[in-house]
Amino acid sequence: MRLGIAETLGALNAALGPGGPVWFKETRARHLRVRDFLAPRRALQARFGDDQVPERVVHAIVGLQGPGVAPVLSCAPTPAGLALQLRRSAVFERVLGAVAAYAAPTVPAALGPRVVLHCPALRGSPCALRLSQLRAVLVADHLARVLHAHRVSVRLVPAVRDPHMPTFLQQLRVDWPAASERAATEALRSRALAELTPARNTEALPPGALGRVCLKELVDERGRTTGYDPNLDSCLVTEDLLAVLAELQQAVQNWAEDSSLGLAAAPDAGADSCMVVHVVSCEEEFQQQKLDLLWWKLDDQAPLRQKHLVCGPVKVAGAPGTLTAPEYYEFRHAQVCKASALKHGRDLAQDPAWMEIFRVLPVATIKFEMLSTAPQSQLLLALADSSISTKGTKSGTFVMYNCARLATLFESYKCSMERGLYPTFPPVSNLDFSLLHDEHPSPPQGEWLLLFNSVLPFPDLLSQTAALPCTAPGLHITARTEMVCKFLVQLSMDFSSYYNRVHILGVSAQQKGICGGVQGKQRMRPAGPFLSSRSLDHTCLVKCLPVCSFCGLCVKCSTPGWPCWVSLH
Repeated sequence: MRLGIAETLGALNAALGPGGPVWFKETRARHLRVRDFLAPRRALQARFGDDQVPERVVHAIVGLQGPGVAPVLSCAPTPAGLALQLRRSAVFERVLGAVAAYAAPTVPAALGPRVVLHCPALRGSPCALRLSQLRAVLVADHLARVLHAHRVSVRLVPAVRDPHMPTFLQQLRVDWPAASERAATEALRSRALAELTPARNTEALPPGALGRVCLKELVDERGRTTGYDPNLDSCLVTEDLLAVLAELQQAVQNWAEDSSLGLAAAPDAGADSCMVVHVVSCEEEFQQQKLDLLWWKLDDQAPLRQKHLVCGPVKVAGAPGTLTAPEYYEFRHAQVCKASALKHGRDLAQDPAWMEIFRVLPVATIKFEMLSTAPQSQLLLALADSSISTKGTKSGTFVMYNCARLATLFESYKCSMERGLYPTFPPVSNLDFSLLHDEHPSPPQGEWLLLFNSVLPFPDLLSQTAALPCTAPGLHITARTEMVCKFLVQLSMDFSSYYNRVHILGVSAQQKGICGGVQGKQRMRPAGPFLSSRSLDHTCLVKCLPVCSFCGLCVKCSTPGWPCWVSLH
């Protein structure tokens, strides 16, 4: 079983006896010099009074064992509180021995509710797509990927019908179904006609409208306390609106097995086991609330759980007029081409070897911008050329820059290994982890910072991003898309610092020409385990192992839960 931060914290808190959680995980490099977890002094005083923590409790903490619990090296009182350090060499061995498990999300113990993700913005054409609607589309796509990674059965609505929308979505690397045939609306139309309120003599209905349905009773019954707008009193029923309801109704009633992922609904799956999440821009929310209530009014089998994930407005600093989504893409694409021309001294936009890169980079920039702020908050976009610079550390460009560093590092090692300049990396089981004896480095080893702050917490991060509050009261829910972006920024900062400080691909014996008297022609074969063949204080390929194992897997296999722009092939 893989080691887990949550499991370790749970065991540590349980060892202190009854009461709330006390321990927390350290993240800062200066604290990791001396400890990995801390139980603050004030919290311990509240638990045990002014007396010290009983010796038997400390001994129990040092001997902690259990599924997912990391092995403990020491636990001792300090002025800050009870400081605990893990047996880092043992943690390295456990993690690197099964590193693929740490790049995958936790599989839930039981099937959760089926989820219909509804994104109304996809019913239009790309040229009419506002930036707030583009944000809703990217949030919906991100949620679909994360939920699929957690084995949640997901249906995507609507199937796009505009002939230009599939091409634009393909540009954005958004995977969304295309329409085949329209769902039948006859039953809904008959019910709507029976529910119509008498038309006023002065009211002229627009073409395609059947009449108005009163929603006030539903608002009074379930709307006011849950977040529905109290001004909702009626809805103009049109053929287009019935078509929208019919498609949602079909998605819930005809839930077929997802053969592409092997996901199936629970045997007793009905409307009650399904949750519909409407991912809408703030401009679309009022109309979507009408649609929710109308669905309940016309369909007795409509899901009881309908939630709104409302994306906040998108403001563009210094932009004249209103940018559409395609214009925004073209603007970012032009910036990337311009930046490349300035760097390389020539225009590479028409070079076949670069065209795919120039298609991917603006999409990566756009996705990071749209997802790095909590969806419900207002988003302010900066269009200046500096927004795609690698000089800052908070942008998607900085993350991609470090992805490129990693890709170059892996490729350099592979090529050099094929030429015999580096040995083939041995199996992890052959490495001597006992050489990781310096438990109090100052500053802390970069490998430990990367493993403890990035590799170990990653499965928990994926679980948190997929946690939709299904049973929470109220109409609105939130999604934590920004968590993945913040994680990637911090990972990039830690790796960049490590990369700048440590010469990962050191000079091999072959390159020096001193391996067994053979100068540069024979592959080095260490007598013992490779890890013990060199001091870990010197430049060594081993220093890159945690980063290579973790990030290499994610970049190579496009681990679900990471936004698709992470996988830049």
